[in-house]
Amino acid sequence: MTPEGTRLTEPTVVRTVAELRRLRQGTGRTALVPTMGALHAGHRNLIATAREHADTVLVSVFVNPLQFGPNEDYDRYPRDLDTDLAVCAEEGVDVVFAPSVAEMYPEEQIVTLDAGRMGKVLEGATRPGFFEGVLTVVSKLFHLVTPDVAVFGQKDAQQLAIVRRMTRDLAMPVTVVGAATVRENDGLATASRNVYLTERERASALALSRALLAGADASVTGPVGIRDAARRVLDEAAAGEPPVVLDYLALVDAHTFTEVPDDYRGESVLSVAAWVGTTRLIDNVPLTL
Repeated sequence: MTPEGTRLTEPTVVRTVAELRRLRQGTGRTALVPTMGALHAGHRNLIATAREHADTVLVSVFVNPLQFGPNEDYDRYPRDLDTDLAVCAEEGVDVVFAPSVAEMYPEEQIVTLDAGRMGKVLEGATRPGFFEGVLTVVSKLFHLVTPDVAVFGQKDAQQLAIVRRMTRDLAMPVTVVGAATVRENDGLATASRNVYLTERERASALALSRALLAGADASVTGPVGIRDAARRVLDEAAAGEPPVVLDYLALVDAHTFTEVPDDYRGESVLSVAAWVGTTRLIDNVPLTL
């Protein structure tokens, strides 16, 4: 059974650029929700946010090979288009663009977008080339879909900030909207990679959200206190079983993603990335100091 009031209009599924260009004529104000599929509650929230801003909601489903490194999980990344289409139908999505790799990259992609210094820290430092892959595919989607609005999740805060900077620097006529992070009942941020976690790994992974909450609770003490409070939680989790192996914990300027000084005041993001078993997870919380 579906929830009362759920929209069950089947979306139009488009697989080629030619079809997309024909369809985009006369569709009114359009919001794009770029995804790599494996849709979950967080994506539902993105779609709901998109609906608030446009007449037509278009969801792209494309696992972008350019943003995966040679030792990352491109081949095993969860893919289930039938389930994704069912979610889109429930959420009233109008169009799903689900191209093949050959359709998006008909030949070797030799021209890419560099994310600059914002793309060299945190996620960019751990995953070299990641943001170049993200910006290249997002730019391409913007050109193909020509949306008025594009919706991205706050959970990927650095990605959201870099996409916003790209649209400003390149004068792209797209309004980028951020949607709040959606969490499971236990506090774990929703993510497609959560399906990789065993029951015990999931219990360990809750340390990420606990660390962010501890940091947020210590916000009146300033940057030093925020970092210390969050790190205490993560240090304890590192001794757990299975352990949480920290990649980074950083308190950064919300606009530049550079580490903030100890006397900083303004908008910031407390970000964390860690490995639990073979699964790498990220999370963050926005803070105003």
